[in-house]
Amino acid sequence: MSTRLYVGNLPFSTIEGDLETLFNEAGPVKGVEIVMDKFTGRSRGFGFVEMADQGGADKAVSIFHGKDFNGRPLVVNEARPREERPPRSGYGDGGGRGFDGPRRPRSGGGGQGRSHDRGGFGGRDDRSGGDY
Repeated sequence: MSTRLYVGNLPFSTIEGDLETLFNEAGPVKGVEIVMDKFTGRSRGFGFVEMADQGGADKAVSIFHGKDFNGRPLVVNEARPREERPPRSGYGDGGGRGFDGPRRPRSGGGGQGRSHDRGGFGGRDDRSGGDY
């Protein structure tokens, strides 16, 4: 059975071939994945290595955890299963203005702009028909 390892603190210039070559020292590697940022296309500085067997995975953790790799100490441990997250609604995290539309600047009640209190223009209610 293969074992998936998390490899963190990678230099951003690391490519999958570099990791495969390094981890082959501990045992046969089944696959390598470096996680990329979907917006910039650059490495996010971590990835996963799938070792062919548990013995190779244990050896890789003991050899490479804390080892300097291109100027950075690697973080290597057995990968945990991905946590299930609730689906995102697409409306953000609940902050902001919600569904009431954009905010309009409030006028001081005189002169220009809309009066939010009376619905008229210039602070006067034209619908009342009365004299001011």
